[in-house]
This record gives sequence, structure tokens and C-alpha cells, in this order.
Amino acid sequence: MEKGTYKKKLGGYPAIGVVISITLALFVIGLFGLLVLYSQQLEREVRNNIKLQVYLKSNVTETQRLQIENKLLSMNYVNNESGTGVSFVSKDEAAKKFIAETGEDFTRFLGENPLRDAYLVRIDPSFHSKTEIEKIKSEINKMNGVFQVYYVEGLIESVNSNVTKIGLLLLGLILVLLLTVVLLINNTLRLALFSQRFLIRSMQLVGAKRWFIQRPFLYRAAAYGLLGGALAGGILWALSDYAQRSIEDLSLLHNQQYFLLLLSALLVAGLIIAVLSSFFAMRRYLRMSLDELY
Repeated sequence: MEKGTYKKKLGGYPAIGVVISITLALFVIGLFGLLVLYSQQLEREVRNNIKLQVYLKSNVTETQRLQIENKLLSMNYVNNESGTGVSFVSKDEAAKKFIAETGEDFTRFLGENPLRDAYLVRIDPSFHSKTEIEKIKSEINKMNGVFQVYYVEGLIESVNSNVTKIGLLLLGLILVLLLTVVLLINNTLRLALFSQRFLIRSMQLVGAKRWFIQRPFLYRAAAYGLLGGALAGGILWALSDYAQRSIEDLSLLHNQQYFLLLLSALLVAGLIIAVLSSFFAMRRYLRMSLDELY
């Protein structure tokens, strides 16, 4: 009877408080990780929408226009991942869009459509620097049939500058948050093990080996870490799903593959942090003298 009671108590420190603490800590870091993923996806969307506007001469023939298009598509600086690296906008389409957005039909008092046929060219992010853009602009300007190449000056520098600042800020916050989470889980488990310190000493007095004493505590910590990671991932999943249903455009920033990797990382982090925290706490109690236990 005593042996059964002994086995039941070994490693059996309070579960609810430990699991809740681990879950909340991992949920916070998971929520921040989700914000990082969204910010990276937003950066990608912004960069993918940086385009050069290539206006064609009025007397360009259909054959010349197609030659320009094929030449643009062959360039290594064109981002054609989605098949829309080079898109053609006729002057009639541009006029209709302008009239629809402004409500003013400028062709009535001008008597003609002064706009030009144009190509919108997506530039690969690796060429997003002022020097590279100017080189590309100069190269396209030399093509036969091209009237003018235009892009919003200062946009590239603004995007690069803001991305760098945001990246450094997020990196700093990640390090601080990760350290806080580790300390929180570590302190929670140490406090939980504190109630088991006399049981640990009793095991030592009857000659139990260190690994035999540590094993049930580490197994329990691993279970708590995995459970906390699973609960944090479940809450994060539900929150993300609710946010996407509430904010329609948010789904554009959601990358399911990276999101699943984030949830997996929460499980692994919960397991590793809980086990390591328990291991070092156990080692500390195993080395304490009888006076220090009190």
C-alpha cells in the first residue's frame, strides 16, 4: 500500500497551475509570432506591388508591342511568380478606370483619349534599391517603341528603410519576450517542484539514483509542456480563424504553411523549456543540504 502511494506521489506536483502558466506564456509568444508572420507577408505584398509603368509611343504597332512584352518577360529583374510580372493596360482600359474612379469623362471636352498604352512591370525584391531601379529604368527606356518609364521615386527607399526598422524592432521584442517566457515557465516549475523537495530528499536517503528520481518529474514536465503547447496552439488557431472571418483582408496575409510551423514550434518550445526547467530545478534540489531544504 505504501509503495503504491509512493509511486503515485512521485513527480505529482500540481498540474492545473503549471499547465495554465505554460499555456499563457506560449500563447503570448505564439501571438507575437503570428504578428511577425503577418508583417512579413505584408512586406511581401507591398514589394510585389512595386511596379514600373512603361508607357509606349503612340505609333507602336501590335508587332512592336508584343516584341517589347517578350523582351520584358525575358529580363531577370521581372518578378513573374504569379504569372503577372508583365501586364498590359491599353489606353482605353486606363481611360475607363479613370472615369469610373473620378466620375469625370475627360474625353468629352478633350475630344480624344490622351492616355497611352502601357505595361506594368513587377520588379523582383532583390532589385529593390534606387541604383538597381535606375539601371532598369534606363535599360527599358532604350527599347524601341518605349515612350517613358515611370515609378514613384522615394517609394523603394521608404519601403527598405521601414522594413529595416521594423525588422530590428521585432527582433528586439522577440528576444525580450522569449527570455520572459523562459523565465516565467522556469519559475513556475521551480515553485511546483518546491513542494516535492522533501520527497526528493527521502528518495536520496533510501539510495535512489539521480536519474531514477528525476525521471518521473521530467516525464511529467514533458507532458505539461506538450499539453500547454497544444492548448496555446488551439487558442491561437481559434483566434486567427475568428480574426480572418472578422477582417476580410487579413486572409490575404495568412500563410497556412508558416502558421502550421508556428504551431509546431509552440509544441516543441513547450516541451524543451518545461523539461530543461525541471531538469535544472531538480539538479538544484538534489544538491541541497538538509538545512537548505528548510
